[in-house]
Amino acid sequence: MTDKISYNSYLKVNTLLDLQSPESQKKGKEAHDEMLFIIIHQTYELWFKQILHELNSVLSMFKGNYVQEKNLGTVISRFDRIIEIQKVLVSQITILETMTPMDFLEFRDLLTPSSGFQSAQFRLIENKLGMTYKDRIQYGKKRYNKFLNTKESDLVLNSENEPSLFTLLEMWLERTPFLQMDDFDFWTSYKKSVDIMINNDLKHIKSNIELDEQTMKNSLNQYKSIKHTYNALFDEQKYIKLQNDGYRRLSQKATLGALFIQLYRDEPVLQLPHKLLTQLVNIDHLFTSWRNRHRLLVYRMIGVKIGTGGSSGHSYLKKTSDKHSIFSDIANLSTYIIPRSLLPELPTTIKQQLGFFFTYGK
Repeated sequence: MTDKISYNSYLKVNTLLDLQSPESQKKGKEAHDEMLFIIIHQTYELWFKQILHELNSVLSMFKGNYVQEKNLGTVISRFDRIIEIQKVLVSQITILETMTPMDFLEFRDLLTPSSGFQSAQFRLIENKLGMTYKDRIQYGKKRYNKFLNTKESDLVLNSENEPSLFTLLEMWLERTPFLQMDDFDFWTSYKKSVDIMINNDLKHIKSNIELDEQTMKNSLNQYKSIKHTYNALFDEQKYIKLQNDGYRRLSQKATLGALFIQLYRDEPVLQLPHKLLTQLVNIDHLFTSWRNRHRLLVYRMIGVKIGTGGSSGHSYLKKTSDKHSIFSDIANLSTYIIPRSLLPELPTTIKQQLGFFFTYGK
């Protein structure tokens, strides 16, 4: 007769609780805080597994030439879950901060040469989101997979060749409708509104009697830079140069699609796409926050000493938190936001397609 399923057997609690094996205990001089260190990092890996579970399902929905509108709600729900998990990842650092530097030094040397850099699951998350090898801060002058075992190395390298969320998002945004129809050219209409906005701002600056000569000059020079930024958005060759120079990743067409969604976010059909874009920025920012909190923790624990894996410790983590951003192009769209009062008027036919209409009877 088969035993009935129980809480312990379903969750394999006994196996789970046997997975903590402090190195200091093996050496005959147990360091009390090593147990906390192990449990926190094992928990991280469990949460990484759940993030990958959610992310893989989202990637499968975005593959192909068409993303079913009904799937957007599910995608957003799964991004919400990832975001909540990320908040837990950040908050767990607070628990680690209850450990003092001297407590950590009791077992730190026993961990060498292991390092959090060897988390294959986290590398998979980065790759699946859209991190590229050329955008990575090099670790120990070696390719990041060189620090993993053969099986893990193959796994992360294969993920580099699969369509990432960034790539699939770009394709999705490039298919944004309504940008140019029979009697409506969003690009031209938007540019006229931008010119009006900038000219209005320049008039306010020049007529502001409270500004001294140098402040006014600086403000006017700043608007020259702002104009250059907008011109690069409108000019295909200038935009491509920004891409080639590493200042942009999203294609010009995808950027235009994302901008349209941002500007007309109040239209019913665009509310879910706008929320999706906002979630991607939140995911990016939360991973940056997690890296920063980790960096500060490392600095608190070991100062400027090298990490257990041989990296420059705090210095390396600071560089990754500054550069390892994936959806910065979406975040930077705020540069191109204009007042609602200047938004180009949408033709009635497009307004109808962007709204929810129900007609009872004839």
